[in-house]
Amino acid sequence: MLYNSRAARPGEADGVDYHFRSREEIENLKAKNHFVVMDVRGDLQALDLQELSVLLAKGDVFFEGNTFVGRALQTSPALAEVNRLSVFMSPLSRDEILFLKAAEASVSLPDLIADVMRRKLLRRTRRQKGELSLRDLENIETRASSAYRELQEAHYFQYVIPNHDGEDSENWDAFYYPLGNARVALLAFVSLLAGKTSSGVEHWEEDLIP
Repeated sequence: MLYNSRAARPGEADGVDYHFRSREEIENLKAKNHFVVMDVRGDLQALDLQELSVLLAKGDVFFEGNTFVGRALQTSPALAEVNRLSVFMSPLSRDEILFLKAAEASVSLPDLIADVMRRKLLRRTRRQKGELSLRDLENIETRASSAYRELQEAHYFQYVIPNHDGEDSENWDAFYYPLGNARVALLAFVSLLAGKTSSGVEHWEEDLIP
């Protein structure tokens, strides 16, 4: 369903996580009406709406990934009649953002958000690869620099779940059960899937991230 121009990461498989193709191949998909092609932090990704429709005819479909594909799933006219649950996982809570926006905090919100994500991405990539290459560092910087713009899109999602324990955190898998903020975020997401509300869920206003 999803095509990606980047190379597979450790543990990823072609046809399972993404269809990994060359940038040129994905560029050529723009000519096909049933593909949505988008720039995702320097990589090209394509969403196959035809394949998605086939999957939806068989049952529910779950997508976990970036904001850009999430917005494409929300705004595509081909999916207008599809019931959707949209959730944005945020590295900061609404209360933290309001505090950081206050004049007395004296911080640059875009710079701080980029640094939060930079540190998370560095830890995650070290866990995956060990030693980092220059290309790894450049990719991390591109992704970190995109974080503020992506948070500006969070209010379009029905729910926001603050989660300080990203993929870099051992709280997900080091102790048999998720602990800390990982557990809070997981339980909040499970509640939403069950049609319930949770104290771990937030609703963001449009002007929260200026």
